[in-house]
Amino acid sequence: MSAEPQIKNVSAFFDGQNLFYHAKAAFGYPYPNYDPKKLAEFICRTKGWLLKDVFFYTGVPSEIDKPFWNHFWTARMAVMGTRGVKTFSRPFRVG
Repeated sequence: MSAEPQIKNVSAFFDGQNLFYHAKAAFGYPYPNYDPKKLAEFICRTKGWLLKDVFFYTGVPSEIDKPFWNHFWTARMAVMGTRGVKTFSRPFRVG
């Protein structure tokens, strides 16, 4: 059996919609105002872990159906990308 490493390397994975709905239920936030990188950094700092990667996944509504939210998520994920977050999106499915 191998020993537990002194420094634990962490990759954080976020489901954007799931995180939003849980934050909304827990804290009443009507707007996705969270920062996944800061959240991952905080957790790693409190545990003494080394954050290696942050991955963020979310669905994005179409520009035709919900232009505000399409622009919001497109711009938000672009900013996350400049801060080292690896972002992944796909269109919402209708139906």
